[in-house]
Amino acid sequence: MTQRDMAIYLDIDVKTIRNWRKNRPNLYKTIMLGLMVDDVIEKSEKNIMELKELKQKFEKLDDAEK
Repeated sequence: MTQRDMAIYLDIDVKTIRNWRKNRPNLYKTIMLGLMVDDVIEKSEKNIMELKELKQKFEKLDDAEK
């Protein structure tokens, strides 16, 4: 996620993000970690859905063979 993307997501000016990075590094890191966690959760949920779909397909194949 770019600084511009973060600013849009947080509904703030890009300059604010740059200021935080320069003058408030702990705040900047905290926000970055929070955004990364959201991204990882979203990707994990997508992977879980894909795995469930694959499981269902293989279960249908297994049932058809019986």
